[in-house]
Amino acid sequence: METILKGTGENVIIGDGRPTILIGERINPTGKKKLAAALVDGDLEIVCQEALAQAEAGADVLDVNVGAAGVSEVDLLPKAVKLVLETVDLPVCIDTANGEALRAALEAHKELNPDGKPLVNSVNGEEASLARVLPLVAEYGAAVIGLCMDDQGIPETPEQRLAVAKKIVERAEGMGVPRDNVVIDCLALTVGADSKAGWTTLEAIRLLREEMGANMALGASNVSFGLPEREMINGAFLAMVIAAGVNCPIVDAAKVRPYILAADLLLGRDDYAMRYIRAFRRRRKAQGGRA
Repeated sequence: METILKGTGENVIIGDGRPTILIGERINPTGKKKLAAALVDGDLEIVCQEALAQAEAGADVLDVNVGAAGVSEVDLLPKAVKLVLETVDLPVCIDTANGEALRAALEAHKELNPDGKPLVNSVNGEEASLARVLPLVAEYGAAVIGLCMDDQGIPETPEQRLAVAKKIVERAEGMGVPRDNVVIDCLALTVGADSKAGWTTLEAIRLLREEMGANMALGASNVSFGLPEREMINGAFLAMVIAAGVNCPIVDAAKVRPYILAADLLLGRDDYAMRYIRAFRRRRKAQGGRA
């Protein structure tokens, strides 16, 4: 199964056995005071800078979220989406829980890039979310991330998360969204609060891969929240979830791309280690060393 996203450049293809696709997470004001303040002021220059930096770091898709307190997402999100599309040629992942803002952003994307295909972040198994998001995804021909949570919250067991994923896909197909346009996120929770949280996510990913063959995203860094040396935990976890079936994690590309390239190499997705070696040489050159 392949999920195809279209920016203004080459298409990005998410699929089993293909190189892992990185969704850059940096255009999101959560925990970023400087970005949040700029968005409140309507200043999108920092969005442009982040888009360029993430493209340079090797992100394949850029998440765009302007949901800061005091910001009108309906007004600002379409502007941010347009700016990112004009700044880099990567597909965008439109990230909002506001239905009006989502429609405005999808319309702006269509106006600027009629042949494009964005990713929507996200829908979940709650009835209100399904009714709000899926009709827009179908109308604009987008793809969507489906979060494994519903009206009862985040399921505790892998089997329950699988059931929510199946519900989302079935409802999406019923509304005219093909299943290859639904990318499932099994949800990562911090092991600092629940030592079994990582295993639960990994087992849910394994079940989805076996029973649904779905493409999968994951906000992987959540697993290390509140713990020291988070990058070490995140790097180990990323290798595990990629091996289990995640093929488009949501990450800070500048920090974790080397881990992801190493995982792809070890999983046989990098012929003669060419991607890994090119990235190594590029990093050495940027650091002023010999390639």
